[in-house]
Amino acid sequence: MELFLKIAAAALLVLMLFYLWPVYKHWQENGPKAQKGDWQAVILPLGAVVLFVIVLIMAVR
Repeated sequence: MELFLKIAAAALLVLMLFYLWPVYKHWQENGPKAQKGDWQAVILPLGAVVLFVIVLIMAVR
């Protein structure tokens, strides 16, 4: 039974990828393009999360 579940999960994953491929191509061609300040807007929250995790690690030690 375990082997059947693994095969079924793999088949569903392949079907999902087959179904989502046209959507991915459409988003790549018609999606929003990055602008000048986009990376700076991402780096600030990521840096805050990294600092928060470091603080949590230091608090547990």
